[in-house]
Parts: sequence; structure tokens; C-alpha cells
Amino acid sequence: MTTNKETKTNIFNTIKNDPEFWIRKCRSEDLDDVIDVNEKELPEDYPYFFYKNILDDFPECFLVAQNQHGKIIAYIMWRVEKAPSANSLKYINKGHLVSIAVSEGFRRKGIAKALLSNSMKAIQKYKIHEYVLEVRVSNYTAIRLYEKLNYKIESIKKNYYRDGENAYFMTLDAKDF
Repeated sequence: MTTNKETKTNIFNTIKNDPEFWIRKCRSEDLDDVIDVNEKELPEDYPYFFYKNILDDFPECFLVAQNQHGKIIAYIMWRVEKAPSANSLKYINKGHLVSIAVSEGFRRKGIAKALLSNSMKAIQKYKIHEYVLEVRVSNYTAIRLYEKLNYKIESIKKNYYRDGENAYFMTLDAKDF
């Protein structure tokens, strides 16, 4: 016998432009599909155990978007890090966006924004003081999305990606979300 907790699917919200898609918490059985989206859409690949560890440690803020047929078409995953505050030597909890990807045929439908909004609310459970992320300097679409959510570019990380591209390091104070 399973508990309701094990079988319940938590739907966060439907996407206003297309109610055929919805967002929910990732489950272990979704990881192969999440990896498939990552490998098709992003140059950065991670081993299975990396996804599994994040899902085990931060399940509330590892979300997927799926279509009406149940196919995973996007995901977002965060981790929580203890790190010094930008303004002091005090250590704070930072929500670090590890990865977000939307399958090519499903972009520009508000899926990434919905994933971000829902996961940023979910990660507040960990008493986040700041949200942080890295984004390729050439990823203008993502940069615009982050700026719409009030993220600010703090610095450039030189040669951050394996292919040598630089990354913007962007931050958002949690009380500004």
C-alpha cells in the first residue's frame, strides 16, 4: 500500500497561454525525460546521479512542465548553498539556479517564466536570502527573462562554460521577489 504523499501529483499552475501544459514537482521516474530535455537543449550535460541528488535534497524546487500527453517538455532545478552575503561576511542561504531548459518546440509560451516563478516560491522554504544564477552572455532571451524578474548582473565569470563562453552572474534579493 502506498501513501497519498507518494502518489499525489502536485500541479502548481497551468500556463495561461496554453492550458494544455502544466507544472508539477519532478519525480524519480521523470529523471530520464529531464535528462533527455537537457541533452537536446543545452550544451551542459550532467550525470544521472547529479539530477538524483538535487531531486533528493531539494524536491520542492525541482519542477517539470509536461504537455497534455504527459511528456516532459521542460524542467528547472535549484540547490541551496550557504555562502557569504554580497554586502557582509555573514553567511546566508542562497538559492542557486542549477539548470532550466524548455524543449525547442515549446518555447515562447511562458513555460520558463512559470517554472521560475513557481520554483522561486518553492525554494523560499529554505529561508533564502538571495537567488543567484549564471547565464551565457549570448543567451539574450534568458537574460531578458531574468531581468523582467528583477535579477541584476553582478559580474562576469570568465570562461565559465566548458566551451569557454563567459557567464553573467546574476542575483536577486529574496525580499525583492
